[in-house]
Amino acid sequence: MSELSVVIVGGLHADARKAAVRRLLSDVPDSVVLHHDLATARAGTVVRTIRDAVGVIDAGEAPLVNDCACCALREDLVPELRRLAEAGGTRLAVVELWDSVEPKAMAEVVTAGGLTVTGVITAVDPALVLPCLGNGDDLAECGLAAAATDQRTVADTFARQLEYAPVLAVAHSPEADDEDRELLAQLHPTARQIPIEDGHPSDPAGLWPTARSPLARSPLARAALAGFDVEAAAAAQHPACALLPAEADAHGVSTLVWHRRRPFHPERLYDALEGITCAAARSRGRFWLADRPDTLLHWDAAGGALCVESAGPWLASLPDAAWEMVPPVHRAAAALDWHAEHGDCCQHLVFTSPGLDRDGLERLLDSCLLTDTEYAAGRAAWKRLPPAFDTLLEV
Repeated sequence: MSELSVVIVGGLHADARKAAVRRLLSDVPDSVVLHHDLATARAGTVVRTIRDAVGVIDAGEAPLVNDCACCALREDLVPELRRLAEAGGTRLAVVELWDSVEPKAMAEVVTAGGLTVTGVITAVDPALVLPCLGNGDDLAECGLAAAATDQRTVADTFARQLEYAPVLAVAHSPEADDEDRELLAQLHPTARQIPIEDGHPSDPAGLWPTARSPLARSPLARAALAGFDVEAAAAAQHPACALLPAEADAHGVSTLVWHRRRPFHPERLYDALEGITCAAARSRGRFWLADRPDTLLHWDAAGGALCVESAGPWLASLPDAAWEMVPPVHRAAAALDWHAEHGDCCQHLVFTSPGLDRDGLERLLDSCLLTDTEYAAGRAAWKRLPPAFDTLLEV
């Protein structure tokens, strides 16, 4: 089986995604694109096409698996990629994801199938970032659900697509202004942004493929072939060790990093959830509830909707012998947050939005912490506080 590089290109901004795919097909010799159209799932099948820069070279259908279009994609994608690798002649397989498919799952499926993912790219139109983050509609309402049980929203799906990819292919958008571009930069400050239009067939700089240089050297093509670490990407999203944005304030967009050592009072936080969640276009991080002092909780909000989940124990609550089973990146993140009294238990929430009321939001968050008297009562008393989050955590 010949060496085949796989790049995953996703994103809800379909026009930007298609433009990025066209750019890659144009820039990388011997490349093809695989696309599974999940819009036909209601009819019981998923339509697969394989095309090169000239046009469609193969098409077929994959049956639904467990009434789930995304499951059908998973089952069909790896065999098709293996077939391409075995046939030879293909240098790069571009996996163009359907609108609402998230790149993390597909990157892990391809890697688990023994293939090499060399890049993950999310295509973005800067003018559509804020509208997508503010869209709390269910995917099903927009015809974008990948399964009958798909309960994701447009906002949270877009946020995960954006934040997982180390590379953003950015479409030229006349409607985008400085605020739109700044919002994109603050939401994912570590991403490499590459204009989709970079490069031109006239190749004045001599960067295009030649007989001596078989690989395209345009920025987007280089990113597609640069290499990708699935485990590192997953760790960067895990709430215990996520690389969250830093403080920022420019062009009307702000990022507030709120870091505190004291736990939340569960009832006061629960009563303030609407105000906190709606204060920013995007917020995420980890937090600490007094009545669950050993549990690291994940905060994930977009489009005015909040998801709260348990992410396992704080390291401080584990016996020393269990630390060896914790990934090194998690231990390193905990060390950065370590406190002599509470270990890694803390509040670390990040809020990003145009027009963010930083002072008001900080006051609201601070008001939800334990008071001096409540804090002094100790952990045994904290655990007796009303468990206001049981419903959200499905306990």
